[in-house]
Amino acid sequence: MIELQQLSKAHRAGAVETLALDAIDLQIEAGEYVAVTGPSGCGKSTLLGLLGLLDRATAGRYLLQGQDLSGKSERELAALRRERIGFVFQSFNLVDELSVQQNVQLALRYGPLSEREQRLRVSEVLERLGLAHRAAHHPSQLSGGQQQRVAIARAIAARPALLLADEPTGNLDSAHGQEVMKLLRELNDEGTTLVMVTHSAEHAAQASRSLRLLDGRLLVDALAEALA
Repeated sequence: MIELQQLSKAHRAGAVETLALDAIDLQIEAGEYVAVTGPSGCGKSTLLGLLGLLDRATAGRYLLQGQDLSGKSERELAALRRERIGFVFQSFNLVDELSVQQNVQLALRYGPLSEREQRLRVSEVLERLGLAHRAAHHPSQLSGGQQQRVAIARAIAARPALLLADEPTGNLDSAHGQEVMKLLRELNDEGTTLVMVTHSAEHAAQASRSLRLLDGRLLVDALAEALA
C-alpha cells in the first residue's frame, strides 16, 4: 500500500535548514492500522502531510499502491489525493454556513458521481455514522463528537483506500473520544488502511502497529501488543 524509501523533508528559513524527517524507510500494507507517536515537533504531522500528498519530500521516494509519486505534477497529486486519501484532523474544519449534508458532499464535488449519486452516497455515509437525523443541521448545532463524526463522514465519502487521522480526538472529551476511536476501528475492520498520529498511549495501543518518531527519525516499528 505505502512504501517510503529514505524519505526526508527539510525546512529552510534563510540560511538555516531544519531536517523535519530524516531518511525514513517504511512499509504499510493494505488494511493495516498504524499509530504514529512521539513528542511535539518530532515530525509526526510532517510525515502525515507527506503521506497525504499535502507536501513534497526533499529527498527519497514515496510509492502509493505501487505507484512512484516522486515526479507527479501538482494536478496529478491533487487527483490522487481526492481519489485515494481521506483526512481527519484535530480541528473539524467544517463550513458552518453549510449543512451537514452539504459539508460531506464537498468531498464528492470534483469526482465522477452525478449530483443525485452524490446525495445518495452522502445519505448512506450519514446513516452509517448515525448522523442521518442531523443532515439538515449546521455544525454549530452539533456536539464536538458529532462534528468529528461529520468530519469522518466527509473523509470516507469518496471511499478512500487510505485514511489519515491527525490527533482525531484531541479536541474531544474522553467519552466522545472513545466514540471516534471505536468508529475508526470499525472502518479499519472493514478494510480501510488507517494511519493515525496520536499523543495517547492508550489510543496507540489499539492500532495493529505503532511507530515512534524522535527528531525526525523512525525509532520503533513494532506490533502494538508488544508495547502492552
